[in-house]
Amino acid sequence: MASISSLHLSQRPSHGFFNAFSNQTGFNNHRKQTVTALCSKQQEEEKPLDRVCVQEQDWCVIKRRQAVFHVALSAFSFPVIVSDVLAAENDVPGDFRVYADDVNKFKILIPQNWQVGAGEPNGFKSITAFYPEEESYSNVSVVITGLGADFTRMESFGKVDAFADTLVSGLDRSWQRPAGVKAKLIDCKAANGFYYIEYTLQNPGESRKHLYSAIGMASNGWYNRLYTVTGQFVDEESEKFGSTVQKAVASFKFI
Repeated sequence: MASISSLHLSQRPSHGFFNAFSNQTGFNNHRKQTVTALCSKQQEEEKPLDRVCVQEQDWCVIKRRQAVFHVALSAFSFPVIVSDVLAAENDVPGDFRVYADDVNKFKILIPQNWQVGAGEPNGFKSITAFYPEEESYSNVSVVITGLGADFTRMESFGKVDAFADTLVSGLDRSWQRPAGVKAKLIDCKAANGFYYIEYTLQNPGESRKHLYSAIGMASNGWYNRLYTVTGQFVDEESEKFGSTVQKAVASFKFI
């Protein structure tokens, strides 16, 4: 299993643009010395503002990367078992039932015989997981994380292609020596306000995991929250749980 603590998602971007801007003189040798001195003074007064702009850009990048980190973390969250909360609904497949969370305002289809587990809410984050009764690597989890006021829609994180690439490349450690977890992006798309991402993870010598994520945003009336729904199964269980996991993730809706 990948070590989340090893992800370096807060690396700051370079300040090459600012350095290049600061090194410009913008003066010709034939200009008068008094004009040159005045312009130089004006440049010195502008430099702090340039630094502030660059720092603000860096901070936005860091916050986006932290949000992606929470998405990655949801793939490795396994809370303890608690009692089921069920809700009846028409047109539900016979082998599924509806799980509805009236507090967090979402519903999802889960298999009839799957267990429900919920982690204790921790500040701005809550976790709910669904998994088979028998021992299995397959499960579906819903992780809810609070967001800052500047995140108003999924596009605040960038386009889906860039978001998916950042998520998966941040998990990949196959380039290390010795090699770590190998992450590969399979597909991604944006639809109905959600980002849908399919990717695989494989530790050396272990079974490959298939992961499907649906990532969306909704407000609880006070602030926006990021909902990350992640289903996973290993190669050996693909025939038994593959379509079930995909159907559960695709059924997630806000209420």
